[in-house]
Amino acid sequence: MAFGDLLEQVGSTGRFQVLHVILLSIPVMMMASHNLLQNFVAAVPSHYCSPHTNFSHAQLSPEEVLLITVPLDQKGKPQRCQRYVTPQWHLLVDNGTYGLKEQENAIGGSDVEVQECKDGWTYNMTDMSSTIISDWHLVCDLRSLKQMGQTIYMGGVLVGAMVFGGLADRYGRRILLLMSNLLMAVSGTCAAFSTSFPLFCLFRFGCGMALSGVGLNTFSLIVEWIPTRVRTVVGTLTGYCYTFGQLLLAVIAYFIQDWRWLTLAVSLPFYVFFLYSWWFHESSRWLVLSNQSEQAIKNLKSVAKFNGRRKEGEKINITLLEESMKKEMSCSQGSYSVLDLFRTPTMRKMTICLSAVWLSTSFAYYGLAMDLQKFGVNIYLIQVIFGAVDIPAKVVITVSMSFIGRRSSQCGALMIAGVTILINLLVPYDKHTLRTCLAVLGKGCLAASFSCCFLYSGELYPTIIRQNGMGWVSMMARVGAMVAPIVLLIGDYIPWLPGLIYGGAPILSGVAAVFLPETLGSPLPDTIQDVEDRGSGRNSKMSPKEQIILQDTQMNFLKPAA
Repeated sequence: MAFGDLLEQVGSTGRFQVLHVILLSIPVMMMASHNLLQNFVAAVPSHYCSPHTNFSHAQLSPEEVLLITVPLDQKGKPQRCQRYVTPQWHLLVDNGTYGLKEQENAIGGSDVEVQECKDGWTYNMTDMSSTIISDWHLVCDLRSLKQMGQTIYMGGVLVGAMVFGGLADRYGRRILLLMSNLLMAVSGTCAAFSTSFPLFCLFRFGCGMALSGVGLNTFSLIVEWIPTRVRTVVGTLTGYCYTFGQLLLAVIAYFIQDWRWLTLAVSLPFYVFFLYSWWFHESSRWLVLSNQSEQAIKNLKSVAKFNGRRKEGEKINITLLEESMKKEMSCSQGSYSVLDLFRTPTMRKMTICLSAVWLSTSFAYYGLAMDLQKFGVNIYLIQVIFGAVDIPAKVVITVSMSFIGRRSSQCGALMIAGVTILINLLVPYDKHTLRTCLAVLGKGCLAASFSCCFLYSGELYPTIIRQNGMGWVSMMARVGAMVAPIVLLIGDYIPWLPGLIYGGAPILSGVAAVFLPETLGSPLPDTIQDVEDRGSGRNSKMSPKEQIILQDTQMNFLKPAA
């Protein structure tokens, strides 16, 4: 008898599993809100230098004050970071408009002395009533701090994955999920009431760590309490919760336009998640592997009672339980490390190619998703569009993987994404609709690439080192998410270069994916030698039993990219 049979005995798809999955899936929606929160709390409003403190403008309209205190840039718009040393009264005419000669002087004249914004800035708050940019004046010389804040948050996601991943294997999924929910709630609340930008970054780092803990332990608890036959469906639906969360963020941000209240709004629900997480049952699989068989039996009997199968639950004992987990216990005694991913030629080539795929997918994904203002479209609308495109993208890539193959689907998704991003560089900035359509297509392809590489990577790595392999490529994805905001800073000096990098990276990784072996219909490798044999061309068809094992393994990693 396998553990799956014990799960069937106590009810594998009963009331317990339905409620268990629903309660665990709800926080996934709010994970998306924290991942993309920067789009709204750090939106950059139109701004220009405030007038001199001793400047009296009681009789002038705001437009007239702007005219005589702030010069124009090459596009005829007010400079964001410079003002006249003294008000240029001669630019005023009777009808309140520019004269031709004065306009030329304002735009290109070098004889008028200008200075930095010594008295602060004036902001045009149209999309948000306040942001961290307007509160702490993160503009001009400090504008790079916006991207630095997102990089620090993603650094927290990376650190959290390493910390909470190891702690969960040692102390259990449930207690780490409780801690992560509480950390998210407290860190988010503190971030909302931060009095300075460094404090805000510190608490956002905590949010990033918590997000990894919530994601890792949520999906572990889901997978370990449901049978293999429904894991693909449940995993897909849970993944769509993240997609729905992107849409939910746009709605919340539309009605809550103050960054502090918005941050608080997406953080307070985690107090509720923390409270009801006490109800969750620890994974019986983990309890047995941690030599806590008696507690595992109590949990299984509790599930049986909840599902109306008390009599079947009473039949379970320690001997039966340990017998069902014999295979898992023997597999857990391996001594493989991340270094084994690079020791042999085929494994080394495969790991390098997969690292490129994961890094570039995450890098370009967050490069697009975290810079919505550049498209010149209402940020609430484009957030909804960017979130909604994931729905058809995941459906298309699933069909493609099943009929065309994993490798072709992975290469195609990456290359199409890269090409659309590069084409966008050639589209004039004022063609907002065309630029948005291309960006949406690119973002959809990157979302499809994420779905593909989760499945593809698990099929490529052998059973004995699959956990290490998936952990490595997930880390590469988080590194890509950290680097993405930094690349945007280059745009201040070379406007077209970030787009070239964001578009070039997926194309290069798409080429790298060509060197990966196709796994559609192939058997799952169990050992490193199996991988080396496959690299030499020796292959066979996947048996139905191996397909079930694959589903069982893959759902451990079918989680939203963080």
